[in-house]
Amino acid sequence: MGKIISFINQKGGVGKTTMAFNSAFALAQKGKKVLTIDLDPQANLTLLFEARNTYNLHHLLVNSIKELKMIHVPAMLSEILHYSKGNAVVDLIPGGQELSGFDLTVASINAPRQLVLKKFLEINDLKNRYDYIIIDCPPTLGLLVINALCASDGVIIPFKADDFSAKGLDHFYQVLEDIADMGIVAAPEVVLHVPNLVDLRRKQENDDLTKIIEKVDNAVGEGKVFSPFLNKAGLVKSLSGRKSVFEFKTNEFLDLREKFMGIADKIEEWANVRQ
Repeated sequence: MGKIISFINQKGGVGKTTMAFNSAFALAQKGKKVLTIDLDPQANLTLLFEARNTYNLHHLLVNSIKELKMIHVPAMLSEILHYSKGNAVVDLIPGGQELSGFDLTVASINAPRQLVLKKFLEINDLKNRYDYIIIDCPPTLGLLVINALCASDGVIIPFKADDFSAKGLDHFYQVLEDIADMGIVAAPEVVLHVPNLVDLRRKQENDDLTKIIEKVDNAVGEGKVFSPFLNKAGLVKSLSGRKSVFEFKTNEFLDLREKFMGIADKIEEWANVRQ
């Protein structure tokens, strides 16, 4: 059975989509079948896949709720699923701006609102169809993200090395505790924290990174912080071309390819322990 991993941080601009996109393709490079889910109303992951759909994840989630039958639309997963091209199998359930109204849409239902995504994944047997399901979350801790956390086996937290990120981690750890306290589902495990857009020339940034690593070590144990991603032009170039770093074979991208393969290795190590 596959593993579900959410890339999450309530702070925007930390590179969640970039990390989710390239980590998914890194896992595919290892021969894994990967599904990505764009849970963000901004739909940047969908943009990277160049997917253009009339309907998206929001409509599939609404269609999965019997109480909302009056607003169901003629949308099926097989029609909306965006299939990857080439040898690396990375599929996508696209997102869209309609997701910004998810909270209001499900406000009146009797079924547990925090389990809508989990039930959708179960109904469609997606954990048995894919080795990994990667969820790109919006930069909030609202109902969409709670749905992602309740559906996930693990989480990866990209972050910037600054004081805001340090404070945000405290809030996030509290949310994980709150999910565990609900007793409905098990809280997902922290797979990895990934420092991104790091400039090691700045002393303050080095100091902040050291403090965050100490905080993570105390909260979830040592070895949960990946080596920093530096602020490199290669990532910007790959994103502007709507491509993963693995589609660039020049030495300019060698370090980035190795870094993302390193994340894939960490994910596999974590998943293998939890078979």
